[in-house]
Amino acid sequence: MSRISPLSGFPEWLPNQRIVESHIVSTLRRIFELHGYTEIETRAVEPLEHLLAKGETSKEVYLLRRLQEDSQAPESDTLGLHFDLTVPFARYVIENAGKLHFPFKRYQIQKVWRGERPQDGRFREFLQADIDVVADGELPFHYEAEMPIVIATAFEQLRAIGMPPVKISVNNRKVSQGFYQGIGLDDIEGTLRTIDKLDKIGPDGVRELLISENGASEEQAEAALALAAISGEDSRIADDVRALGVSHPLLDEGLEELVRLVEAAAQRVPGVVHADLKIARGLDYYTGSVYETTLVGHESLGSICSGGRYDSLASDGKKTYPGVGISVGVTRLVSRLLHQNLVTATRSTPTAVLVAVWDEEDRMVSENIAAALRGRGIAADVSPTAAKLGRQIRFADRRGIPFVWFPGRDHAGDEVKDIRSGEQIPAEASTWHPPAEDLTPRVVAAE
Repeated sequence: MSRISPLSGFPEWLPNQRIVESHIVSTLRRIFELHGYTEIETRAVEPLEHLLAKGETSKEVYLLRRLQEDSQAPESDTLGLHFDLTVPFARYVIENAGKLHFPFKRYQIQKVWRGERPQDGRFREFLQADIDVVADGELPFHYEAEMPIVIATAFEQLRAIGMPPVKISVNNRKVSQGFYQGIGLDDIEGTLRTIDKLDKIGPDGVRELLISENGASEEQAEAALALAAISGEDSRIADDVRALGVSHPLLDEGLEELVRLVEAAAQRVPGVVHADLKIARGLDYYTGSVYETTLVGHESLGSICSGGRYDSLASDGKKTYPGVGISVGVTRLVSRLLHQNLVTATRSTPTAVLVAVWDEEDRMVSENIAAALRGRGIAADVSPTAAKLGRQIRFADRRGIPFVWFPGRDHAGDEVKDIRSGEQIPAEASTWHPPAEDLTPRVVAAE
């Protein structure tokens, strides 16, 4: 078989890297469930017309076709791989509304696919972890405050493995929209998308676009930039906005909600959630709170977790289901932690013990010892060959297996050896247990 060239944008982790990813996923799953979220999984494909209904995404969608598919098949039969978990979740809610209990709190951890140019932190196939709350009717605002608190709690748990702290930046679309309407701007959605480019092109670039593409005057552009410059962690952000001299009922409503959110977060996860009024989230379906999360010291990576409130994403034409959600880019996060050598796994295999084999005739003795250890929750493997003991020990060492078990011979008892320290002690498969830190691989800060 000829050598296969790697495909960029489709990461494949080595065993020790996969352990890091699995630990992060397990942590997210545990925190999500502790906060009342129920796991679901949706299919990988959706009708193309459904995927494209979200907006300008046609270049991102990977199409799914059979090799012998009829080329004359109608466009409505075309399937595409989902590029996020929000579109399939909206469809899932509509199809199962009669079987769900609202407000419905779900989490979903699955692969998604996007046909974009791979670069640092951007992939064509990647893992996302989403949480959403969807209501049948009114969705209470306190769920908007819950989102960043859940995420901050999960990331705080991950600090123990050496992950840098995070900063969760929040805004409220009502603040931005009410302010823009208050100063007389007509192109609200365009202005939001332009403001969302501040970190990429800077104030001067944004000012130029606001005037040339969004129809803003010099004064309106300056006012929009002044709003975007406001940030804080308490009610003073509302005072700073009002000091700009703009009034609008939607602005007042948004400021009240934003202050409630940051003050709730300050009590539960102090120092993590910050109001940042340049956060716009360019997608037009957001209607309330919006969130972006960055790793402190790694801001160039961009947001590793984002989302917001939406009032009409899930709708069957007769009934609309409002919701709020946030999505963690697991692969983006894992890639940065690994490639910057921030975290590592203590070993690359779950196996804690390798049971040696004296000779092939006695292999069943070793197999029975391994079975006894496994029955007590200790991951054990049996040496693949009855080679010299030195080779069996080297086999364990190369794989990071910390202990080698020697079955007793000639009426002698079994012994187990810690091949790192060289300590060898008598042991019985029915009672021996490795130290807690060696039972399973651990994810720790890299030295």
